[in-house]
Amino acid sequence: MHHPLITQDHIDTYQRDGVVLIKGLFADHVETLRDGVEVNMKEPGPYAAENLKEGDTGRFFDDYCNWTRISQFEEVIRNSPAAAVAADLMRSESVQVFHDHVLVKEPGTSKPTPWHQDAPYYFVEGQQTISFWSPLDPVTDASLRCVAGSHKWEKQVVPTRWLNEDNFYPDSDAYMPVPDPDAEGMQITEWAMAPGDAVAFNYGVLHGARANVSDQRRRAFSLRLVGDDARYVERPGPTSPPFPGHDMTAGQKLREDWFPVIYQR
Repeated sequence: MHHPLITQDHIDTYQRDGVVLIKGLFADHVETLRDGVEVNMKEPGPYAAENLKEGDTGRFFDDYCNWTRISQFEEVIRNSPAAAVAADLMRSESVQVFHDHVLVKEPGTSKPTPWHQDAPYYFVEGQQTISFWSPLDPVTDASLRCVAGSHKWEKQVVPTRWLNEDNFYPDSDAYMPVPDPDAEGMQITEWAMAPGDAVAFNYGVLHGARANVSDQRRRAFSLRLVGDDARYVERPGPTSPPFPGHDMTAGQKLREDWFPVIYQR
């Protein structure tokens, strides 16, 4: 039996499109996550970034890999339905934590989140991957936009740095240039979302978000999880997140002392 928050249709859609909306996934945990984001912004970690160039308006803050030091994030990761729902959507017997990610666009932030796939940034390979993107404020225009089916493309999109937009792996022809899904008429999913709703998407799905031109904050919490077939893979350059000193070798399952199993059927 699958988790009561989802139906077989959610699972089929996730397998086909690589992306599906889960209403209310973190609905009981919104205040806890907001508190965690507040802590995170007051005490940024080593990977925190401000993603605006001179002349951009607003503020676009992001930071990741903080769940082991911010108790609110750990509480939600361990106690919310996310892991059980992830197992159902991925069709996986087990679920491991990969990392958390906070993205905050303050009112009037002019910078969109560039189109990208997460997989090329990560040192993880496998079909059973999932990211939950959950707004902690109501969103319409600044919601997540995903290209349905892009996780099945033959070539992945080259990863870029968001601030200066240069390539992570400049000499690799293993990746294709970033497409323009709007101009190319691709099937883009996007939803108006309430706080605690979540977009679930595969690491291979192309996604981005518009600028936040509203007068409301757009705080989002992302949780990245992996399933049974996820394995460590070498990339042509440094990955993001880097996890220095991980000591894993190609083909290994992610080490459970750093990436704990939080669900087992």
